[in-house]
Amino acid sequence: MDGRPTADDGDIRAELSRLSGGALVGRIAVDRPAKLNVLDRRLCGRLREAVQALGAREDVRALVLSGVGGRAFIGGADIAEMAALDPVSARGFIGDLHAVCLAVREAPVPVIARIEGYCLGGGMEIAASCDMRAAAAGAVFGMPEVRAGIPSVIEAALLPRLIGWGKTRELLLTGRTIDAAEALSCGFIEKLTVRAELDEAVERRLEAIAAAGPRAVRIQKALIRKWEILPLDAAVEAGVDAFAQAYATDEPRRMMEAFLNRPRQRRG
Repeated sequence: MDGRPTADDGDIRAELSRLSGGALVGRIAVDRPAKLNVLDRRLCGRLREAVQALGAREDVRALVLSGVGGRAFIGGADIAEMAALDPVSARGFIGDLHAVCLAVREAPVPVIARIEGYCLGGGMEIAASCDMRAAAAGAVFGMPEVRAGIPSVIEAALLPRLIGWGKTRELLLTGRTIDAAEALSCGFIEKLTVRAELDEAVERRLEAIAAAGPRAVRIQKALIRKWEILPLDAAVEAGVDAFAQAYATDEPRRMMEAFLNRPRQRRG
């Protein structure tokens, strides 16, 4: 044995592509389909590095996270690895998963979760860390950790803001799963479509992002991140600063002039 990862160990795919209008998008996929794209510590590190590397590029407008194989977005954390943890190593393991979620939340550009199949445990936490979530019919969501003898932690703390306290308690305390229709109705996902139209739904959101001011989008995401942690009055003041910051370049002037000078449709 040479110690190199095998196919069952999986890997992270990361690539750049251009939208029809030329905007550059980073696409990152967990490639461990034989094990429902579950994450061990090595894959957590690889995923975090991919998000940080592509997100740091000034020419990238957005990131898309997905899972390879169609059976799972991310099926959770690797139970085979978790079963061998002790109180010390457990901190390291969950810290690595949190680092992935934090990288997604702190990415300077919007991150879209493209969800097919199972989105469970750590996978649901990573999806919750994304800015938008689009799912195909047949997707399954849940936080089953209590059924494995552990609590749901880290970015599960985002769930009450997305789906409310009642639904959060239901999922975390029972470990039950929900289908995509229920995930849409409770507010966890923003778009539900048939599998054949999932890529088109994601592309429409990417095109909308690309049509906006690139600097304005980055400022907006950073402001939203502040809104998550600031008291209301401080959050409002942060918005005043962000508004002024937008005028440090000519992006507002150029985009507003283009709007004002657009061809007018004649009526009647």
